[in-house]
Amino acid sequence: MIAFIATFIVAFLLGSVPWGLVISKIFYGKDLRNEGSGNIGTTNAIRSMGKVGGYAVFVLDFGKGLLSGFCSLWIAGLFGLDATQTQIATAIAFWGCTWGHIFTPWLKFKGGKGIAVAIGCLFVTFGVIPSVIELTIFGVLVVLTKYVSVGSMASALACPFLALWVFWGNWPAVLFCTIGGLTVFWAHRGNLKRLLAGEERRVGDGKKK
Repeated sequence: MIAFIATFIVAFLLGSVPWGLVISKIFYGKDLRNEGSGNIGTTNAIRSMGKVGGYAVFVLDFGKGLLSGFCSLWIAGLFGLDATQTQIATAIAFWGCTWGHIFTPWLKFKGGKGIAVAIGCLFVTFGVIPSVIELTIFGVLVVLTKYVSVGSMASALACPFLALWVFWGNWPAVLFCTIGGLTVFWAHRGNLKRLLAGEERRVGDGKKK
């Protein structure tokens, strides 16, 4: 139990680092929360700071998710967890880092939407093949629809089903991955409303006036 609590705390704190805001303030002299959609994630970073700044945000957010996953393995080894318990620890890391990113305490619990950090951690939690499937779902739908949010929400909804595949029989691990995935979907509720209203911005749209 202590190992699981420690894993959540470490993953949450790693996930909570608002790299989008850090980069926008240090290198661009602006507050990303006051630009475009106001979100601190990759999509708004690209639109507000260009490709260099935006991709830097993606790499760092992806990286903190990946690091969260590796930290869960380190904690599992430190506490001598068995294979089943280690799976649970990696699932908790996924849950923790996504919640840390979405509910970052440094920004009054208002953070990003969690896709980059989530997929980063999934490379440890799920392994390479299921994570590539997640990326493929995201990429294909973005290309077909020109909506980043559609790919993001579909990837989030796919997470519980992939968790069933990877962790079949390990229900706590499935549960924690489901919580994380559905929270990412919930974070896109505003995008869903705009999609239904026909007001969502497509990839390549100019800056909103």
